[in-house]
Amino acid sequence: MAKSSSPTWHTQAAVTDERRERWRTAPCGSGWVPCGRAWDALAISPLERGLDALAVLRISPRRGYPVLADHIQDVLYVMVPPGTGHLAAGVPGVRVLSTGAELVVPWGPPHGSPSAHWVSPPREDPPPLVRAEELADVLQCLGAAPSRSRRAAS
Repeated sequence: MAKSSSPTWHTQAAVTDERRERWRTAPCGSGWVPCGRAWDALAISPLERGLDALAVLRISPRRGYPVLADHIQDVLYVMVPPGTGHLAAGVPGVRVLSTGAELVVPWGPPHGSPSAHWVSPPREDPPPLVRAEELADVLQCLGAAPSRSRRAAS
């Protein structure tokens, strides 16, 4: 099968030597952004499980859906419409960030840092957002199944 030239969520989030060098040398700031206004965020652990869910949903990383990775804590933050994050409450490995919560996001170059890296930076205002109920359903289904990277390691 021919290899696709389209980026995947997994390749976009991969920590490469080139990315490490950009994190080390590129000027980048970050700041706290309130949740619950423009979006709620679903914090998915482990990060790989969130990437698997986005792949199952067939959402393109090129569309500008805001998705943020914290490679230090192994958490993927997927932004969903404000007021809908509660639809994923109770899903194992998911924490909902909504009104009253804040999230650190990188400013400037989309490279960010190991703890706040835009896997897919928002490109529009307002950006497209992943539907919380669809993401929650997929995460529930993936809950019992090992991720692709864990299966490959076995």
